[in-house]
Order: sequence, then structure tokens, then C-alpha cells
Amino acid sequence: MTVNKMDMKNINDMPLTWRHIYIVSVASLGQLIGTAVATVAGVIIPMMNILAHPELSTFMQGLIGCIDLIGIAVGSVIFGSLSDKYGYLFFFRFCPALILVASLIALFIPDVAILTIALFFIGLGIGGEYSLDSGYVSELMPVKYRPLMVGVTKTASALGNIIAAALCFWMIIDTKNAADWHLLMWIIAAIAALMLILRIKFYESPTWLLNHGKVAEAEKAVQDFLGKDVMISVPAPKSSDSNDNDKKAETLPKSDSANLLSFIIKNGKRVILSGVPWACEGLGVYGIGVFLPILVMALGLEHFTPGEPEILHVASSVEITLYISCIMLPGFILGLWLINKKKSITAIQSVGFWLCAATLVLLLLSYHFNWNKWISIGAFMGFELFLNMGPHLITYVLPPKIYPVETRGEGVGIAAAIGKIGAVLGVFFIPILLKAGGATLVLIVSIAVMAIGAIVTNIYGRLVKN
Repeated sequence: MTVNKMDMKNINDMPLTWRHIYIVSVASLGQLIGTAVATVAGVIIPMMNILAHPELSTFMQGLIGCIDLIGIAVGSVIFGSLSDKYGYLFFFRFCPALILVASLIALFIPDVAILTIALFFIGLGIGGEYSLDSGYVSELMPVKYRPLMVGVTKTASALGNIIAAALCFWMIIDTKNAADWHLLMWIIAAIAALMLILRIKFYESPTWLLNHGKVAEAEKAVQDFLGKDVMISVPAPKSSDSNDNDKKAETLPKSDSANLLSFIIKNGKRVILSGVPWACEGLGVYGIGVFLPILVMALGLEHFTPGEPEILHVASSVEITLYISCIMLPGFILGLWLINKKKSITAIQSVGFWLCAATLVLLLLSYHFNWNKWISIGAFMGFELFLNMGPHLITYVLPPKIYPVETRGEGVGIAAAIGKIGAVLGVFFIPILLKAGGATLVLIVSIAVMAIGAIVTNIYGRLVKN
């Protein structure tokens, strides 16, 4: 069936349809599996501690917790660069396949060293996901809904925490055997398999095709994605004069943004505003997130009867982790609502950091004075609510808004790199802090880091127009 040109809808201003929702759902699974891996790793560590005599060293606990983050940092650079050169679609399928293979290896070969290596390769695949999912979503959504749908994609990370925590709790209660820790990798394998299946019938990025001169293929891809009555705006061909100007431009010296150091110096305020809070947020999302079951035990919040098997001790802490994780999704929804209300994103981030610090102070006081454990659980839930409402969501949205188009890619990349450094350090040092000063030291350091994030946002949010 042919469609009259007059009846065609432009991809940029068409209404939102179920096909858009499907694209967002498929792309969002990358964010979902990223937090699911962190949750599963956080449950595996205390299960290994039951089996290990003596317990896993703090170094190994930190390494297992952060190795997938290192993989994410590497994978986002590698697969981001390769997809720019060779197209999105192959890597959009290859990344879940890599995650699936690595998780199956860890599942069938239950060894600490194998698990660590597998988590690194799982992180590589997730890093590729992070470099591709927002690209697909942003280019295929109508302009009116683009920021909201990119935010919805990020919101799927909350579902990853909830689903993984629920499945871990169910599997632990079912097996009641710490030696079955490797079976938890079924969770990651199943999600990766679902991702791969859903992407079999997916298509190449229309924008990538346009940028490589494949106009007919780009038009077909848009129609495959959104329907035969949808069209994409094709840039007008450059005139010979513009080609001459391009050639002249190529002979000019590279701008400061081509040099990392000069770029950072030139954009110092933007780098600080987008990078430092992201690093601070990384401690909360990954440091506390990965070790949440262990922190729940350290704070004495789980239900545990003396004399019961130690694995039930872990199961109870995972149950409390599930309660706490369920508040993450409302946090994201609240943040999206505030963004949709055109509230200042730096104000949302700053208030979020301060409220995170306040809830951790309440948690510290409750622990120190031995208040009712539900006060502590409520404080923990408040922390997750405000973390995901503000810093976790806004650090994803802020960098693209504060950099001009010509330097946006490099600026966002630097911010993400600083954020991942903070996440890796947070995860690695949490078990060291626990051993050195228990839950009290972890909470004090976390309060300080949240306050630093708020202060930096307050100072530089006023200096950088956003």
C-alpha cells in the first residue's frame, strides 16, 4: 500500500504511539540489566562470605562489587566508538549476546575468579548498552516527548533493582544453600536472553544512516520502526561552496576541545558542575546500592532468629533490600514530574543531595541510639527516594543541557567518566570502611559526600547557565 506524500507524518512532530513505547521498552532493558547486575553482585558477596573461611577479603569484596563498573566504563568507550563507525544495530544485538554468554559461564563454572572475569565482560556489554539506548530513544521520539522519554529510559534502572532483589530473595528462600550463589546468575542470563530476542526484529539507526549518506535506507528504517506513513527530515545536499568551506575548515587548526586538558580548562565550571556531583551520586547509587544487603545486616535491620542457618540471615537482608528498592521507582517518577513542571534541574539536584544527607543523618542517629528499626528502614527508603528524584536522574540529564552543541559529546563523555570513577571508588571502599569503622563510618562518609554534591551544585549551578 502506498501512502500519499501529503498524508505523511514527520518523525519530529508526530504524536506519540505504541511503537514509540515499544522502542523505549526495548532500549530501556540496558538500564534495567545494569542495576540488576549490581544488585545480584551485592547478594552474591554475603553468600560467599558464608562459605569462605576466613571471609572474602575486603579487597575481593570491593573488586567483585566494582569490576562490572570498570567494564561499563571501558565498554561505553569501545562500543560507542565502534557504533559511530559501523552502525548501531549490530552492537545493539551483540551487547546482550556478550552479557548472556558471560553470565552463563559464571553460572556453570562457580568460581570466584571466573565470576570476577565474567562480571567484567558483562560490564563491557552494559557499557555498550549505555552508549546506544539513549541514542535510539532520542532520535526516534517526537521532539516534544524526547526529554521525557530519555528520562523514562533511565527510570528502568529502578525496575532492575526491584526485579533482581525480588528474584534473589525467592531463589535464596527456595534453595537455602549459600553454595548455590552462582544460580543467581540465571537472573542476568534471562534478562540478557530477553533483550537479544526482542532485538532480532529491530532496525538500524536512521540518523546514523543519514549521516553516512544512506538516505533511502534511513527512510525505510523510520517506516519499519514507526509505520509506512512516517517520514524523516533529510538534510539538503551541501552546495559546492559549502564543500569548499568544509575543505578550508579541515585545514584550520583544531579547536581547544580537541585537546582534553585545554577543554577542561576552558570549560572548568561546566566540568565541575556535571562531573563532581555525578561522582558523588555514584557512591549512593553503586556504593550503597551494591552493598545494601551487607549494610542492612551491619545496621541490624534484618529479621533473624539466633540458631537459624546463616543463609536465612542473608535472605532477610535481601527482603529488607527489596522494600528499600521499591521506593526507587517513585523517586524517578517524582523527578520526571518536577522536570516536566519546568523546575530548575540544578535546584532539583541540589535539594535531592541535601535531603539524601538529611535522611542518612536520621539513619545514623537511629542506629546510634538504637531506635525502632522501622525508623531506620524509613530513613533508608527516604534516601533512595531523594537520590533517584534528584542526583541519580539529574546527573543523567544535566550534562547535555549545559554544553553547546559543538562540544556536547566531549563534555558528556568527561562527565560520565568522572561519574564512573566516583562509582568505582565508592563500591571499592565501602567494604574497607565497614571493616575500619563499621556502619557508622560508612554513614559519616556518605553524608559528607552527599553534602559535597549539594555544595558543588549550589555554587556552580549559579555560574553555569542551564
